[in-house]
Amino acid sequence: MNNSQSIQIAPSILSANFAKLAEEIYKVEEGGADLLHVDVMDGHFVPNITIGAPVVKSLKKVTRIPLDVHLMIEKPENFIEDFQQAGTQILTVHQEVSHHLHRIIQAIKERGMKAGVAINPSTPINVLDCILPEVDQVVVMSVNPGFGGQKFIPYAISKIKALRNLITQSGLKTNILVDGGIKPDNCLSVVKAGADIIVLGSGIFHTPDPMETVKKIRNTLELKM
Repeated sequence: MNNSQSIQIAPSILSANFAKLAEEIYKVEEGGADLLHVDVMDGHFVPNITIGAPVVKSLKKVTRIPLDVHLMIEKPENFIEDFQQAGTQILTVHQEVSHHLHRIIQAIKERGMKAGVAINPSTPINVLDCILPEVDQVVVMSVNPGFGGQKFIPYAISKIKALRNLITQSGLKTNILVDGGIKPDNCLSVVKAGADIIVLGSGIFHTPDPMETVKKIRNTLELKM
């Protein structure tokens, strides 16, 4: 497990105020956020529609921290170049929707981005056995994807632990990102299970002061890890 200094905090703009998006991003950036997590949904793979590459391009102009884009869409291979040109640094696709996952991961890396693969709560980690050495991060969904503000699914903890053991035993440096239902009061248990990156949406943006919330989370990890 990584120490607290290397744990990354990734606020999810899905829960931000879109009428004041640049201001919201500034707050978490000043609070010390490491990544900006961007959920892209198409209304097919998940029951919601969010944003696309043009918005990511706009985000790139107002932030200096890396953009971690999570594609919850069908046929992600058709949009790799669009998100690369928009300024994405990390691009994640879902295992459940990618029929030629290795090809898609290679296409992402060939365009200079880090590549991630995401798995839904009911997807076992053994589906990653062959692709794990090829990816930079695995996104463990701790809610069913589609909407922000959901409750953390407890059995995600055992999946995180099992995945951490698999990565360690394989001698890999793959990051584990956990996304869904993480709040300031449960983030420590997620990190202790083996997460390298924690995504918080409403747990940051729906608090009175997002900047101070990011700082509080960082302090919690530093004091108790």
